[in-house]
Amino acid sequence: MPDSPPPAHAGDPLVLGAVCLAALILPLSFSAGAVATPAIGRELGGSPEALTWITNGFMLTFGSLLMAAGTLADRYGRRRVFTVGVAIVTGFSLALGLAPSVWLIDLLRAGQGVGAAAALAGGTAALAQEFDGHGRTRAFSLLGTTFGIGLAFGPIVTGALIVGTGWRAIFWVGALVGSAALVLGPPRMRETRDPQARSLDWPGTVSFTAMLTTLTVAVIEAPGLGWHSLALGGLLAAAALLLAAFAIIETRAARPMLDLRLFRYRRFVGVQMLPVATCAGFVVLLVLLPLRFIGIEGRSEMEAGLLMLALSAPMLVVPMLAAALVRRVPPGLLSGFGLLVAAIGLVWLGFTEIGSRAVLAPMLLIGLGSGLPWGLMDGLSVAVVPQERAGMAAGIFGTVRVAGEGVALALVSAALAGLVAAELRRIPGLPDASLAQAGQRLAVGNPDGARALLPGLDAATLSQAYQAAFTTLSWTLAAVTAACAVAVLGLLAAPRDESADIGVTGGAGS
Repeated sequence: MPDSPPPAHAGDPLVLGAVCLAALILPLSFSAGAVATPAIGRELGGSPEALTWITNGFMLTFGSLLMAAGTLADRYGRRRVFTVGVAIVTGFSLALGLAPSVWLIDLLRAGQGVGAAAALAGGTAALAQEFDGHGRTRAFSLLGTTFGIGLAFGPIVTGALIVGTGWRAIFWVGALVGSAALVLGPPRMRETRDPQARSLDWPGTVSFTAMLTTLTVAVIEAPGLGWHSLALGGLLAAAALLLAAFAIIETRAARPMLDLRLFRYRRFVGVQMLPVATCAGFVVLLVLLPLRFIGIEGRSEMEAGLLMLALSAPMLVVPMLAAALVRRVPPGLLSGFGLLVAAIGLVWLGFTEIGSRAVLAPMLLIGLGSGLPWGLMDGLSVAVVPQERAGMAAGIFGTVRVAGEGVALALVSAALAGLVAAELRRIPGLPDASLAQAGQRLAVGNPDGARALLPGLDAATLSQAYQAAFTTLSWTLAAVTAACAVAVLGLLAAPRDESADIGVTGGAGS
């Protein structure tokens, strides 16, 4: 028997408001770190690697602990995990506003990610218990809209705060929103648990988190260590061993965190391509473009935030349009088409010159294309597997989505730094020992730091090197997005009644 009464059909709107407020902090935390990085670097200094961790530290802990947080919420109580998560995010936000150094900001951002995983897992599970029927559908629709609002207006809000009061204010605002969520939600939220909840898969959680951490460190440090260094090779080998250990642990665990047998469903594999594609074609630009606009082009944080609307504002409308169109158009076809549109936008983006307002058109096209799968993939993640596997499928999808974003951000940042360094090597007479570090500084939007390492170069030459590197990167991201689109079109075309032999006894779904 459950330890609390069945949920009411109407639900408590204040509980919904609290979860939505907590959810609003997550996209704000993501976009705020990207927009604020140049301002933090100007005030506190810090190496390019340390500045990169401002965003990647948050994404790493958030992504790697999301499934574990869901398990803890089911076992120990959704209200309890939600409350602890929001309290962690709020407390760390206050501390971030007072942090005196970049390395401390990196640590606090990682702590924020831990709280964000608990807040999201506990909050969404609590909503599922608080509402049912059409009320649940409306509640989760509002939750998704909240994420869209955070993505669309986060850069503008962040830019306005930095221009008006400084970068520390963005974290204090996050603490204020978190405090409101704590006041509204937990006192009215019923405590619910799953009486059949499994214990936390500690070996799987530890090996998965260690693998992601090692891989992310390797990618971020690669430009500084050198792509052929023994240290980098050791980190990559360690990540591969940890991945193998995680796979072995999950195949042998009685109640695994991740049931690998789900990957025998073609349609399930196809759904996992969607967050990979939207990350390559959309999410990474939420970090790269503000650094370009502010650091390379010299725009203000407010102006950069306004420009970012072209990319993120479609997320307020297109996902709802996709949900309506899916009644007439198969979701796999709609998603694949959207990704191809985004790929075209990425190719176009590669042609736009530094400082040109023409960048708005390809950004808008990318946002429109990415919005089609964005509005469908959460529902698809559970629709393409048997009902008894739906909970784990949603957990796997969320982890692939968030953890993949963290790894992709690290990869793309390192790739841009490497491409800039390669362009600088084409210029004769430059000291080779300084090129890698100069590439890193340009990649995080610090041309002054790059000129300090290469005093013989003027700003125009550095801008041209960045332009060529960004073009190559945009076209590479377009190729990845197009390849994922083809995979989605093929894999999601599989019939719904696939005959993959996945048992329902044992494992997490039993």
